[in-house]
Formats: sequence, C-alpha cells, structure tokens
Amino acid sequence: MQIDSYIPVTKAKTQLLNIIRNFDNREDTIAITKNGVPKAVVMSMDQYESICETMKIMTDKDIMQQIWSSMKDMQGDKTLLDLEDAI
Repeated sequence: MQIDSYIPVTKAKTQLLNIIRNFDNREDTIAITKNGVPKAVVMSMDQYESICETMKIMTDKDIMQQIWSSMKDMQGDKTLLDLEDAI
C-alpha cells in the first residue's frame, strides 16, 4: 500500500474534517507526520475493512493452500472445471 500524501500533525488537526470529507470522493491514504517523521496513517473505512479482510484470508492456512493449489493448477496443464459445464 502506498501513501498518497503526508501532512504534519498540526495541519491535520485543523484539516481533519476536510480530510474525512475527501474520503467520500477518493481512496487516499494519508500519513500524519510529527517533526517530519510519519507517525500515523488515516484511510477510509472501506480501505481499512479491505485490508483486514485480506489479512484474515492470508492468515487462514486452509484458504491460502487452496489459493496456491489453484494457482499451480492454472500454471500447469491440468484441465480446470468450467463453471458453465457444472450447471
């Protein structure tokens, strides 16, 4: 994930409402800095939930095994199931 912009904490305090409003129009990730050093990140709730769901999937060994197995099948010569034929 990339940081789209950096903003000093003093400016973030005065611009917080505008920052939040902008999440309605775009999906930026903003780093809040203190003395020029990033200390926190602000992102939309949709982005946060997406990251949490991705992490949940990535930490589930069974799901990841299925994903890796499927990727291996796609790279090989194995015939894959055609969902149209399954109906």
